[in-house]
Order: sequence, then structure tokens, then C-alpha cells
Amino acid sequence: MSTVNEALSALKAHAAEAGGPMEAFTAEQRALAESGPGAGVARPGTPVPDGPVLDPYGAETTLAQVLGDRPAVLVFYRGAWCPYCNLTLHTYQTELAPALAERGVQLIAISPQTPDGSLSTAEKNELTFTVLSDPGLVIADGLGIVTTPSDEARAAQLDLGLDVTQANADGTTRLPHPSTVLVDGAHVVRWIDVHPDYTTATEPSAILAAVDAL
Repeated sequence: MSTVNEALSALKAHAAEAGGPMEAFTAEQRALAESGPGAGVARPGTPVPDGPVLDPYGAETTLAQVLGDRPAVLVFYRGAWCPYCNLTLHTYQTELAPALAERGVQLIAISPQTPDGSLSTAEKNELTFTVLSDPGLVIADGLGIVTTPSDEARAAQLDLGLDVTQANADGTTRLPHPSTVLVDGAHVVRWIDVHPDYTTATEPSAILAAVDAL
């Protein structure tokens, strides 16, 4: 069985063949990988930040209410428009969600996009797990995993007809690094894996190993 990163690598190579605007994305991916996630990333042992979240139908609640007293794997992704995110979430649906359910662990995907975007993500990838919007990136900010596209990448997005300010609930271009966070039943971060290069993701096997060590 191929890994999610092998599939993502193949997708990246295919995109790079197009040239043009894709060259700006390639340069951005390289710069993000070299700069790393930064020093502000939440550490294991710290409480996961709480904040308002929206379900795919626009109903407001809080992350704490969604978590309840059960452990959870939180998957932060950029949006329904991101092909790397869609491939990752689809893989998690087939290879991760059933295994987590057997272990009594929730799987929750979180992005800064509008509820419509969350609904599109869930329907496109036939997701059975929870999908939420983090309007204003309150939770992502609290975890220290937020970034902003480079000017060149922003221009390339617009050239391709993508305006992230229209996709994001807060009207900004800010995005989370693709990240996986394991939270225990007391809402404490027990494990976190951040991917500044958004063409990579946490392998399901690594997530399950972290869960089994909880």
C-alpha cells in the first residue's frame, strides 16, 4: 500500500509539469519547508485552545463542546480548494477513520473556510467524520500553526481564479499549516505534527502510533 506522502508527491510532480503559475507555488513550498513551523507551535502538555467553531451548516458551537470528554485527532487543513488537502482527507477517511473509531477516538477536520467550504469538503471526499470551520483561525492561532501565502503565491492563486479571501470565513488570506494534533479527554495536547510544506502530511500509521501510546 502506498503512503499518503507518496500519493501527495505524485500529485505535486503532476502539478509542476504545468509550469506557469505553478512555479510560484513550487518556490513557496520550498521556502516554507526551509523556514519550518516556527517557534510558537504548541507543545505537548499544553491545553488545546478553545474557540467558536461552525459546523458545515453554519451552526455555532465551541471546540470544547465538540470534544466533550473523548480523545480526538484534530486535522487542520487549508480548504476545499486545496488538492493536497482533499487527497489527505480522503486517505484519512479510508485508512484512519475506521481505526480511530475502533479505539474510541474522534477524528475532526478543521479549516478557516466558510461552512459552505466545509460542506463541499465533506461531500467531495465522502467524509463520515466531523468537519468544522475555525472562523478567524482562533484555534489555529492558539496552536501557533498559522501562515500567510507569499505575494507571488497569492498572485498565482488569483491567476487561477482562486481568491482565498472569498473562501475564508474571516476574509483574509491566512491559512493553517497542515497539522495533526492528538488531544486527550482533558483537552490537553499530547502530540502534534506540523507540515509547513503543504504538499506533505502526517501518515496514518504515525497518527495511530501516537494514539496507541496515549
